[in-house]
Amino acid sequence: MSRPEEGIDMAQDEVADRSASPERPRDALDRINAALRGLRYGTVTAVVQDGVVVQVERTEKFRLEKRDRSR
Repeated sequence: MSRPEEGIDMAQDEVADRSASPERPRDALDRINAALRGLRYGTVTAVVQDGVVVQVERTEKFRLEKRDRSR
């Protein structure tokens, strides 16, 4: 069984490896651009750790038209 500290160290090494890649910033921008494409209402969030985008979240909202209550 691995110790929790080992998992933390491994995660930090992975972040360091990702930040060293010259393709990483372009990949992040491409993913943000893809998340924005076609979005009419909603949010796009970039999660950053140690100066590196590690996650892109898209929340889309759909507006429903008001219905006439007299029916």
